[in-house]
Amino acid sequence: MLVAAAICPCPPLLVPEVAAGAAPELDRARAACADALGVLAAARPDLLVVIGPAERSGRGPHPEGTPGTFRGFGVEVDVRLGGAGDGEPERELPPSLAVAAWLLERTGWSDAPIEGLGVGEPLAADRCVEAGREIAARAGRVALLVMGDGSACRTLKAPGYLDERAAPFDVEVARALGAADVAALEALDADLAHELQASGRAPWQVLAGAAEGADLAGELLYEDAPYGVGYMVATWS
Repeated sequence: MLVAAAICPCPPLLVPEVAAGAAPELDRARAACADALGVLAAARPDLLVVIGPAERSGRGPHPEGTPGTFRGFGVEVDVRLGGAGDGEPERELPPSLAVAAWLLERTGWSDAPIEGLGVGEPLAADRCVEAGREIAARAGRVALLVMGDGSACRTLKAPGYLDERAAPFDVEVARALGAADVAALEALDADLAHELQASGRAPWQVLAGAAEGADLAGELLYEDAPYGVGYMVATWS
């Protein structure tokens, strides 16, 4: 059963070494993420599953101990998902899960075993919801760390340029995350999310499936659009 969730954005810029001189611009987001992870720890889960968007090579399960790196962004920062794990992982974490691993290391997570799941952006809503239900049934007390960004079309200089639909989309997502509104997340328009380059759509719908019947309360800790991309931090508990 799902007992808690933390929802965080996943730009590599959250890692100060990657952001370099722009690092202070995301200080509030980093602080909110740390607070959100504190809610996960307080829930005393038996299992933490980290979910994030991934390209084809990073989709599927990532066992505890899987390494990740930010060397592709020009910095010598390496991370690992949880403890050493069993055996030698066959691949590296996708960037979204590497950011999650960095957040977990930064906050000293040692409260439960960890697993990662990379979710493909095209995954249909019903399959996302079903995956969430399966995850919630994995243990008596399951917690989720859900990584994903809102629209990337909030300003002229945004990665996806300006789209007038982006701000209303992000407003509704922020409302749904802050209210733990499972039905609203399940109803998100996948085509619109794709057009707005909202990488969080599929992970949020996995969360919605996991939270069905859990009767959790939500709180929105942070919402902003630096660099023209919607970033939100929320907790469900």
